[in-house]
Amino acid sequence: MDDEPLSHWAERRDAKIGRLRAMPIVSDNGPKGSHVNPEAPRAIERWNGHAWEPYAFASTLAEAKRILYPQGSEPSASGPAPKLGPGTGRHRKPQAPRPNRD
Repeated sequence: MDDEPLSHWAERRDAKIGRLRAMPIVSDNGPKGSHVNPEAPRAIERWNGHAWEPYAFASTLAEAKRILYPQGSEPSASGPAPKLGPGTGRHRKPQAPRPNRD
C-alpha cells in the first residue's frame, strides 16, 4: 500500500490546531476574499482540529491582521519575481520579426 501511516497524518493534523483565520461577516452570497471590503467586520476563527470555532471579533481588516499577526510578521509574498534570461522560452510571447537594418 502507498498510504502513509496514520500517525504521520495525525501529526500533520495536530500541527494545525490553534491556527487562526479572519472571515468577513457578510449577508449576501457567502464569504469573499480578505481584500474585498476592508472596512467590513471580521470574525476571527480558530481551528480546533475538527472545525473552525469562534475566537474573536474585529471591526476592520486592519484590526483582524493585528490579531492574526501580533508581531507584525504578516506573511510575505512569494518574493521578487525571478530575472528572465534571454531567449524565447516555452511560455513567452513570440517576438515579431524585426526588419534588417544594413
